[in-house]
Amino acid sequence: MTDFAHTTGEPAEGYRGTSAATAAGITYRQLDYWARTELVAPTVQSAQGSGSQRLYSFRDILVLKLVKRLLDTGISLQQIRVAVDQLRAEGIDDLAGITLMSDGASVYLCTSSDEVIDLVNRGQGVFGIAVGAVLREVETTLITIDAQRVSDVVDDLAAKRASRAS
Repeated sequence: MTDFAHTTGEPAEGYRGTSAATAAGITYRQLDYWARTELVAPTVQSAQGSGSQRLYSFRDILVLKLVKRLLDTGISLQQIRVAVDQLRAEGIDDLAGITLMSDGASVYLCTSSDEVIDLVNRGQGVFGIAVGAVLREVETTLITIDAQRVSDVVDDLAAKRASRAS
């Protein structure tokens, strides 16, 4: 991931590890582990040895927060790693333009109102239903159908019962 400052020759700006961890709602220990295992590595400046500082971009912190949210849903770190690797393999760099969903067992990438991809199961397609679209379809259909009042239905049932009794 190329940072704008790197391409313009200007010195890059970023957030130190402690600030990034606080903003993402994780411990510094988690941040350090995720950086060392390359789950979420800092893109502004990586650690170059003892005493050097990692610098995280805003986007890096966004990814850290997303990983934290997925952990909070019950997804294992191993599954999150698979999902993040799958996103990278798909070439998805603009995280602001996607929606991630989880059911506690998997991580899904929602690319449109009817396309959902299971990231943990290596991009297997899943069936998606846009509830808003279905709601509008039902509304449109019901416009052409006469609604029945409860009292009319009860009266109709009473009339049927009376006709059977005769």
